[in-house]
Amino acid sequence: MRKFELIAPCHFGMEAVLKREIIDLGYDITEVADGRVTFWGDEEALCRANIFLRTAERILIKIGSFHAETFEELFQGTRNLPWEEYIPVDGKFWVAKAASVKSKLFSPSDIQAIMKKAMVERLKGVYSVNWFAEDGESFPIRVFLMKDEVTVGLDSTGESLHKRGYRKLTAKAPIAENLAASLIMLTPWNQSRILIDPFCGSGTIPIEAAMMAANMAPGMNRSFAAENWAHIIGKRNWYDALDEAAELVDLSVETDIQGYDIDDKMVAIARENAKLAGVDHLIHFQRRGVDQLSSSKKYGFVITNPPYGERLEDKSAMPALYRTIGERFRELDSFSMYLITAYEQAEKDIGRKADKNRKIYNGMMKTYYYQFLGPKPPKRK
Repeated sequence: MRKFELIAPCHFGMEAVLKREIIDLGYDITEVADGRVTFWGDEEALCRANIFLRTAERILIKIGSFHAETFEELFQGTRNLPWEEYIPVDGKFWVAKAASVKSKLFSPSDIQAIMKKAMVERLKGVYSVNWFAEDGESFPIRVFLMKDEVTVGLDSTGESLHKRGYRKLTAKAPIAENLAASLIMLTPWNQSRILIDPFCGSGTIPIEAAMMAANMAPGMNRSFAAENWAHIIGKRNWYDALDEAAELVDLSVETDIQGYDIDDKMVAIARENAKLAGVDHLIHFQRRGVDQLSSSKKYGFVITNPPYGERLEDKSAMPALYRTIGERFRELDSFSMYLITAYEQAEKDIGRKADKNRKIYNGMMKTYYYQFLGPKPPKRK
């Protein structure tokens, strides 16, 4: 079976979580860099990574890497890569995204255009044609430039892995599904403990928690670009990975996962999304403001993405909102609270310094994941 070096991009700050996921799947890590983890795997690994990884953005097949400080070096380096091993004569190919950090070449549009030209030159020579119809399967390319080192990957995923397929309706500022999963995985929560999201919006955090509790692979109900690359990955590998995912699901698990929102419309959207995900029976959604956050249970978890006050008209409401969060949290006996926000005064207004604080980039926005830890539950005899 063919071996690949696979690249899994992720949110900046979540590399360690993704690395652990990949190791748990049984694969060897070759590199951990800012915003991505690289590992070795075969055709089966590519399929399993797309279907099972909760925190990755996508899975790229590494085509190669080289040093380039000029556009001529970029052209020659790209032309020297073995594109014919991946792209057939009728393949539709383009550089979908170029990212550059601390490199002399920094214009994404110029990088994309020059690389496309170099790929065409290479394939013209291999296939002995002067023009490509590009009416076959799609082969999107992604490139990273870091300190003049160019890394080129073929995107096997297509639409980002955070698109699980269940979120048809969203809130104004929804949290991405893979980021929500990462936040949960940074906590010691498990399905035997209560989890409350008092700002659930379209339900992403409770739904991701329920899918984890039911051992439901995040990619089992969607499609991927590489499913149609029969010359690279045999169809049997996709069927085997999906069969494995289906066998692991346990919808009989008992949970106490709760999602609140002050907006009736959002509660209805969250319920519909949970139904589409197949986990609506594992979550209790209700209309409730954060000022009503309460529970009689012990050793529970609040994991939430409250408003940040990004819009000017919302900023004045932030101090009172975060004071209320702090007041209600203090009333929860032995709970832990995990809260992601870009609001700089969060700790001050909550009234407690976080035990841990992790910087995470949500897109281009710098956020902080504040972790207020409660006591550990006594060990069962």
